[in-house]
Amino acid sequence: MPKYKTALVTGGAGFIGSHVVDALIRQHIKVYVIDDLSRGLQKNVNPNAHFVKMSITSSQLPALLKRMKPDIIFHLAAQIDVQKAIKNPSEDALVNIVGTLKLANEAVEVGVKKFVFSSTGGAMYSDHGRPPYDESCPATPVSPYGIAKRSAEMYLAFLQEMSGMSSVVLRYANVYGPRQRSDGEAGVIAIFGGCLLSGKQAVINGDGKQTRDYVYVEDVVRANLLAMNKAVTGIFNIGTGKQASVNTLFRKLRKMAKSKMVERHAPACSGEILRTALQCKKAKKELGWSPRTTLDEGLVKTMKWLMKKS
Repeated sequence: MPKYKTALVTGGAGFIGSHVVDALIRQHIKVYVIDDLSRGLQKNVNPNAHFVKMSITSSQLPALLKRMKPDIIFHLAAQIDVQKAIKNPSEDALVNIVGTLKLANEAVEVGVKKFVFSSTGGAMYSDHGRPPYDESCPATPVSPYGIAKRSAEMYLAFLQEMSGMSSVVLRYANVYGPRQRSDGEAGVIAIFGGCLLSGKQAVINGDGKQTRDYVYVEDVVRANLLAMNKAVTGIFNIGTGKQASVNTLFRKLRKMAKSKMVERHAPACSGEILRTALQCKKAKKELGWSPRTTLDEGLVKTMKWLMKKS
């Protein structure tokens, strides 16, 4: 029998959340999904999950949680557009701070045992020192998106101290893979792949030398399951520890798509971190997690999915 019988996944119609839902259902756990479908797609939701279209900021959330009575919550619902957060930080905070805090407060009220929070590693450590960064590096986010995620982490630590509800924070590197939308600000791999397959010109922001740590979605889902099953709390980086430049990504994907598209550059985005990668020794030691999918393997899987979808 699974340790947790009932789970709630917020953002469960989204890219990462829908994969988490699938994995939980494979473990014979009853799964509820809350998603307002602002970015998620209902077709992503496993038919065996119980879906409710709702924002985490809704006034109806407390009553819904009382009916669901989940044992564990995986909180992935978020405003994920970094540039949108820069333009309108109060709207970002309404979802990513206030929405998270309201959900966590209600979780305490209904007796949730564990709260697994999807945070950011890419926007958390800014540009200090040399990556990869571990969890002991100062969290110094420079964007409203990163600031909101850090605030939510701190509230969860406070609630754990006050209520005893266990919380696990997973700080993701740049996640990619099947179901990532190719029409958004987030997800450069999906955006480039979509452009290369459709013939629409891809645009590289800045000189393209900025580096990121790219982690495949299946590895991220496995981290969530381990966070559920292991008797752990605290913050864990989830990445590969390896950096790849945006230019390198474009060239790898262009080769896979057998395209001759030229590189086109645009001005750099404001608030963009130049280099980042995550050190994940803590996750390996305490969760038993390490990435299994190389960048090349993950890019092939992602391009195959995009080709099938197009």
